[in-house]
Amino acid sequence: MTEDLLPSPLHDRHVALDATLGEFGGWSMPISYPGGTVAEHTSVREAAGLFDVSHLGTVPITGPGAAAHVNTCLTNDLGRIGPGRAQYTLACNDAGGVLDDMIVYLVSDDDLLLVPNAANSTRIVTMLQDGAPDGVTVTDRHRELAVLAVQGPRSAEALAAALGEAGAGVADLDYMAFTDLEGGTVRVCRTGYTGERGYEVVLDAEAAPAMWDALLEAVRAVGGGPCGLAARDTLRTEMGYPLHGHELSEDITPVQAGSSWAVGWDKPAFWGRDALIAEREAGPARRLRALKATGRGVPRAGMTVLDGEGGRPVGTVTSGTFSPTLKTGIALALVGTDPKVSVGDPLTIDVRGRSLPVEVVKPPFVRSRARE
Repeated sequence: MTEDLLPSPLHDRHVALDATLGEFGGWSMPISYPGGTVAEHTSVREAAGLFDVSHLGTVPITGPGAAAHVNTCLTNDLGRIGPGRAQYTLACNDAGGVLDDMIVYLVSDDDLLLVPNAANSTRIVTMLQDGAPDGVTVTDRHRELAVLAVQGPRSAEALAAALGEAGAGVADLDYMAFTDLEGGTVRVCRTGYTGERGYEVVLDAEAAPAMWDALLEAVRAVGGGPCGLAARDTLRTEMGYPLHGHELSEDITPVQAGSSWAVGWDKPAFWGRDALIAEREAGPARRLRALKATGRGVPRAGMTVLDGEGGRPVGTVTSGTFSPTLKTGIALALVGTDPKVSVGDPLTIDVRGRSLPVEVVKPPFVRSRARE
């Protein structure tokens, strides 16, 4: 492991499993295991997979008015949910660009947990601390807590087996609901990044190896195994889920990225509000589109999208991959809105000088079962 990369609390477990490790957000994380990304992807679609996502940030925010403070900063409206629920939300800059996207767990009006992306965690913590009212504490526990994810149609079965009596009823959680176990030291939420039914477990880093071992045994018993971040990426791309730095960035707004549903438009204040309202009213100059290849070839981020007639550049691929489920190339791309591009329209992608025909489709590419 490179010395300047942070190790996961499960680093030794990944080494023992002969994982291919790589840099992700400043952390050394498992990219894949010996069976390969396609096998891992398929196990999640058909059975279950276990992910270490401990590179994600963990930020408790506590004190009187904690929820009110967060609600004046992040885009989504915490008033839409109640205690015991989680919510997807965004942190924007003054121009409406996305600094980060994250999940917020609402324990009470005075107790929340944010889970931002690894590379942006420190910045989000600092911004929330700078504006926090007296009595509200924003704490960075990035290296003190671990996050594991069990994903797939048999994830509930695997989770129940691993947790035993301590996890009674956890498998029946509603989508985006969470519960605390073991005196509050283990938090289980029905969330994920794969489009399958799944759960994420937040716990003390010291307890993570034992939890990993129990979950891995249970996942293997239902026909799955460990999965790396490469499979997590192909799974989320099939769902059309954004990845910060690709579909969302400081130069890409929620309006452009199709994430307006995560904005509380009626709230009087949140970071970037004025710019986002202006863009929504005027209409964005580009929108995120899902593209499915109708010819042979695999699109990749950064490739140019061309119109279907004269070969005029109309956009740029933000994420592209081979879909293990569909057995064809798929992409997410920011495409100009003048002229308007609609579902069913043909476009092409310049794949290293060769034209790859694609069709605009409505995401997700594969049916989501996350709420089932």
